[in-house]
Amino acid sequence: MFLYAPLHGNQSSLSTATYFGFRPDPEVLKKTVRCRQWVKTPLSVGDVVNITNVDGYQQAVLALFDEQGQDALPVTNLHNLSPVHSVASLTSELDSDSLAGWLKASGKSIDSIRAVSVFDACNTAGDNFTFQATCPCTLWLGCPLSADAIALGGGGLLQLEVSTAQHDTDHLPEPLGPVRDEFRVTRASARAYTVAKGEYIQVIDVQGQQCSDFMALRADALDKGLERCIDSTVTRTQVRGAYPAPGLADKFFDQDMRPLLAVVQDTVGRHDTFALACTERGYEERGYPGHINCSDNISHAFDPYGIGARKAWPAVNFFFNSWIQSSDNRLASDEAWSRPGDYVLMQALTDLVCVSTACPDDIDPINGWNPTDVHVRIYASQSAFPRAIARRTFPHSDPIMTEQSAFHSRTSRLTTSMQVAGDYWLPASYDATRAIEEYWACRRAVTIQDMSSLIKYDVQGPDAERLLNLALSRNINKLSINRAIYALMLSDSGYVIDDGTLFRLEHNLFRWCCGSEDSALQLKQLAEAGGLNVWIRSLSGAMPSLAVQGPRSRELLTELVFTQPHQPSIHNLKWFGFTIARLRDREGAPFMLSRTGFTGELGYEIFCHPQHALSLWDALMEAGDAYGIKPMGSEALNMLRIEAGLMAAGAEFGHECDALESGLGFAVDFEKEAFTGRAALLRNRDAQRRALVGLVLSDQQTVSHGDPVFSGHVQRGVVTSAVHSPLLGCDIAMARVAIEVAATGTQLEIGRLDGRMKRLVATVTDIPFVDPKR
Repeated sequence: MFLYAPLHGNQSSLSTATYFGFRPDPEVLKKTVRCRQWVKTPLSVGDVVNITNVDGYQQAVLALFDEQGQDALPVTNLHNLSPVHSVASLTSELDSDSLAGWLKASGKSIDSIRAVSVFDACNTAGDNFTFQATCPCTLWLGCPLSADAIALGGGGLLQLEVSTAQHDTDHLPEPLGPVRDEFRVTRASARAYTVAKGEYIQVIDVQGQQCSDFMALRADALDKGLERCIDSTVTRTQVRGAYPAPGLADKFFDQDMRPLLAVVQDTVGRHDTFALACTERGYEERGYPGHINCSDNISHAFDPYGIGARKAWPAVNFFFNSWIQSSDNRLASDEAWSRPGDYVLMQALTDLVCVSTACPDDIDPINGWNPTDVHVRIYASQSAFPRAIARRTFPHSDPIMTEQSAFHSRTSRLTTSMQVAGDYWLPASYDATRAIEEYWACRRAVTIQDMSSLIKYDVQGPDAERLLNLALSRNINKLSINRAIYALMLSDSGYVIDDGTLFRLEHNLFRWCCGSEDSALQLKQLAEAGGLNVWIRSLSGAMPSLAVQGPRSRELLTELVFTQPHQPSIHNLKWFGFTIARLRDREGAPFMLSRTGFTGELGYEIFCHPQHALSLWDALMEAGDAYGIKPMGSEALNMLRIEAGLMAAGAEFGHECDALESGLGFAVDFEKEAFTGRAALLRNRDAQRRALVGLVLSDQQTVSHGDPVFSGHVQRGVVTSAVHSPLLGCDIAMARVAIEVAATGTQLEIGRLDGRMKRLVATVTDIPFVDPKR
């Protein structure tokens, strides 16, 4: 059945229809709780709560509050659990700002609140704890991490599942703050509303895969009889992208190039601003005359505000998944990426008249062939919400919103140029220096860089070494305590799943620092298949890290690093050695110090507990002033790593080429009898078709990742990374080319303008471009 309107009618006469379609299970709420995190979940009477210890040996604490904000643990018979903690005593192990803010809003102090432990110290992976809510209440579940985890290993994940007794199909997220107004836009309808400058608009997809057209007009222009609305062409030109996203390029503009709204949070990241809201004519031409359409709905909703009706309204099509086909330049679309409860949060930069729709399209996949509702919340201008983008580890995973790293209060004072790196906002460059000056500081003095986006896993247990030998390309048997090794994690086809540094903390305790959660999935699958006795414990961003790089880095750190006699001294650390150290003396903040880095220069990396992050940053900056220290961002790091010939995921390696073609053969130990991917690499080694090479360009024109590489009229390869080298004074690139043209000195051309109109001459050279000192 389809959504039809009479051919001559008004909004009140629009008909509805009954739909039957698949939606994700609405009765089970799942959340992942990471190290040092509190997660809040409202509970209704009869809700069944199950807490699973994903990795084992991970403590869990919970606090429960009734509707009046009083302790609800006795009502649910959880007060007999032990031990009982003061929540204030856990602030070193848990980031309690969110809980403290929630309590303060209820007139309570964190000092007066208690929590109980769910798991004891002997729990194992998969252990669970279940209880049922006997009153309406709010659950806060915490996943603590002690400072001892730096040296002794630790960390893990908790999985929270709530089976609701209400059978409510709504998946509205918790309000982000005090709500000024909220309303439901029922399917196949539209609603107009006003917002004042500074207020926030949250557009929520209630059940998932539902498009919501949005339009906003400037109120001051309407008062003058002018209609100034969001203009997609101006917006795309200003932000240099298909649509704004949280960050620097976050604004929607009108025809006068005046900013109307800033995007603050986005849990989907796939929308559309290419096309119109759906129109009557569009349905007619596809055989559905009289079908309800968003353009007419918008006109009806805007009519009371004196806004003229239009046969076709331009709109921002939130949750509408569309793209432009590179092969034929056509606009394509498919089912939306949005899940139940996904949303976009925007802040009004001027007084606005807005409209939101719940699109009625039931003949295309854009709404999953089943139009549903949209929910809108308005928050007061006094609210303040952090910028955030959602990332899902895997398609079925909970969304993880970007956070501020433990060093953010220091870095954010020095720059507004922040980029998303993993789960964090990290500096691209700093306002006082920018990338070139930061680059030279690393070459000549010393730099400090927030590297908290590195992912860390502790792998421990009797079979830890056996598992890592099976999973990694290097021989772990040869790795000593206090030593590290660069290694690859490969698929059975020899493709690089992930690369990283493996540290051996104890005989059966390893720390794997890498770039992707695919590592954990691979490790767990291999452990299960082999029946291995091992624990893979996620530190999940709970161990922030700094890179201290440059020729004067050792001098600086010597002033600050204290090591016990049983730990290696900083003076004795060789390349890929590490030690457990403290700041200045035996009572100082503990941290792990490794002689590693991604710059090619002498350098070190520091891994610490979040509670010690700021004291370490401040000590390094204060002592580093005498050595010319400069904070460094990702733009300068990219120059350094390309000059040093260091490969990066998504550039030099990925799922389209094996480790040998990625230039990573040096990290493969073929003498080791068995590891995942060995057979494929042995088969490919004698028939290698492509090689990673360096290219030095004769023209001062920087090329880009993906540019084709030619020999004559035939494409022979592709650029993987490129940059202008400040040290060499020319443009350089790494490229994957056919083995026949990979010899040093070979003349090739890089194609620009579709690879045909412009050719840039390049000469094949060895990698690295600059000999790393380290």
